Amino acid sequence: MDDLFSIRNTTKGKLPSLPFHQIKDTVLGKKYSLSLVFIGDRRSKILNKEHKGKNAPTNILSFPLSKKEGEIFITPSVAEKQAPKFGKTKKQMIGYLLIHGLLHLNGMRHGSKMEQAEKKFCKKFNF
Repeated sequence: MDDLFSIRNTTKGKLPSLPFHQIKDTVLGKKYSLSLVFIGDRRSKILNKEHKGKNAPTNILSFPLSKKEGEIFITPSVAEKQAPKFGKTKKQMIGYLLIHGLLHLNGMRHGSKMEQAEKKFCKKFNF
């Protein structure tokens, strides 16, 4: 790990073994500074209410801080609940969510272009 990428797990659960650094570098490049934080339902609900006006925990929130810096919050418990709906394991779902958040940090919005990019990266990392 370097000073351009930090991962913090604030949950009691164990993180899946994923190539987080490689995924970040592939989607955003080596010079992008990212903070990736895994949070519980309570903190997710608070952040989602503050920033999106929704009173429920969410799977992921991404916040661009500048053109080359951002932070992502992933809620593993929500990812685990949603994984079967997407035909994914919890590990695959967390990988997919990371890709999804990274694409948002790269300026993409929901739509067919974003879905194509998600499919491309998910295929590359076997999600």
